[in-house]
Amino acid sequence: MESSAWSAPVHEVHSTIAAMADSDRRAALATVVAVEGSAYRRPGAKAVIKEGGDGTGTITTGCLEDEVVELASKVIESGKPTVVTYDLMDDDDVWGLGVGCNGITDILLEPLDASFEPVASAYADDDPVAVVTAVESARDDIVVGNRTVVRPDGSTDEGGQLPISIVDAVADAAADLATNGKSRSIAVPGELVTVFVDGVAPLPVLAILGTGHDVVPLVECGKRNGFRVQVIGFRGGTDLATRFPKADGTGTTRVADLRTDYTFDERTYAVVMSHNFVDDRFAVAELLKTDVPYLGLMGPRERFEEILESYDEEQRRTVEASLGRVYTPVGLDLGGGSPHQIATSVVAEALAVHNDRTPGHLKAREGPIHDRVELGSTGRGP
Repeated sequence: MESSAWSAPVHEVHSTIAAMADSDRRAALATVVAVEGSAYRRPGAKAVIKEGGDGTGTITTGCLEDEVVELASKVIESGKPTVVTYDLMDDDDVWGLGVGCNGITDILLEPLDASFEPVASAYADDDPVAVVTAVESARDDIVVGNRTVVRPDGSTDEGGQLPISIVDAVADAAADLATNGKSRSIAVPGELVTVFVDGVAPLPVLAILGTGHDVVPLVECGKRNGFRVQVIGFRGGTDLATRFPKADGTGTTRVADLRTDYTFDERTYAVVMSHNFVDDRFAVAELLKTDVPYLGLMGPRERFEEILESYDEEQRRTVEASLGRVYTPVGLDLGGGSPHQIATSVVAEALAVHNDRTPGHLKAREGPIHDRVELGSTGRGP
């Protein structure tokens, strides 16, 4: 698999799933459904493997890629989903390579066909859903790969393949996972089946308010890191779609109409960088009337202090009450000064807020890097 496809961001993997579900070319979907110990990717990581071996996305650092591709070809031929377990707890001794994947990883391999249409539609429409798939079963009426798409309100797609008793048993977990976009395996009590509940939440939005040359690397970095990127210009900016082709959306508005023309919610991470004092001043005030959890303002701290001083008493109280959401100077202190380095620091800061993390060196972090799922809920046996 080419390196560019291997490192594809999540939206490209989702787009590939949708394309292959409606394609004559055969493919398989590989999904990490459980991890014990250390692994490069966590539950929910996906790779689309097309007939012939090329594909999009990654589920390992490469230590298992050839074997997964070979198994995917068998799944494509047979049309039967399967779960395979890779135990690399002793990879130094068994493989003699020291590849660093010191854990146990369960991977679900499924033929990618028209049955994925409800999943593809959810991706395309930005609908939060949970894809509930059987990964272990001791029942005659449920086989590995049986799948039902569940929405946060508990409703399901018409083509659901799992009994309603299974869906009801995991409904609360499915609603939560669909909302936050996380995934885990659940051994359903008394049902002799383990399901993988894969939460598919809308991508977070990086709203960039500005149209200068420094916006280009920020758009690119935001896209590579899983944001849906929106570029918003003021004062009649033109040719924005041409200037920022990698953005998901571009447009212009008056600052006074910002909240009318665009949606800013709890999944929106805003960066104000018009480099125009008047526009930035009004944009900050308007954005803090919304639910955005992150408002980054480009420029030195003194500039923000000038903006504060320019507000009337009511505006100043509104802004000061929300200072915890304001990040200025924007970005993490990485020491870089080039446009791409600045963009990296800004996106890294937005990611930290999105993931509810305090930025720091991993070597100083106590405990695992990623949240661990309790072993009792991963269901290695029904």
